[in-house]
Amino acid sequence: MFGRLMPREGNFFELFNAHAERIVEGSRELQAMINGFNEVEKHAQRIDDAERAADKITHETITLLHKTFITPFDRDQIHRLITRMDDILDLMQDVAESIVLYDIRKITPESKQLAEICQMCCERVRSAVSLLKNVKDTEAILKTCQEIDRLESDADRVMRAAMSKLFRDETDVKQLIKLRSIYEILENITDRCEDVANLIEGIVLENS
Repeated sequence: MFGRLMPREGNFFELFNAHAERIVEGSRELQAMINGFNEVEKHAQRIDDAERAADKITHETITLLHKTFITPFDRDQIHRLITRMDDILDLMQDVAESIVLYDIRKITPESKQLAEICQMCCERVRSAVSLLKNVKDTEAILKTCQEIDRLESDADRVMRAAMSKLFRDETDVKQLIKLRSIYEILENITDRCEDVANLIEGIVLENS
């Protein structure tokens, strides 16, 4: 009787897709902020707006999870997926806030490279999430997840080279500390994208 009173299936895939759109929106603003390095506060505000909108979607997803009797896949997987997706935008917000708070006046080519990789990762997160509704399309989903893994490895290489150059060439200690923090957070964004890819791989392999 209780089960009949609860929604049997929620619109989880719509919520995942809506959240992924906010992730891509945030990544584009982040790349625009770092590439152009003008109107920094405007881009930071837009990233903040995307993060708040994503938070609402995360809350809505978790609320729906508690109300839904039958879910498209394991409840814990749904919870972990939406929260890991939320982590991506939280880190974008951290980068934007750090750039503003640290009063960074110049940006490096390595920061631009990392921001570009972040955006590519986020685009592929959106693609992988959009494919989840057809979980039997294993090949396409796993291929997209593998692309995210490859991009995360690219970010690792850029990060190592950036750190080496920074400690070798930067004489201003304050600038060194600021840039190191930016590099680390940008690279962490790709790590969180990889976390999402790994979760999606697990979902697909369990349900295919």
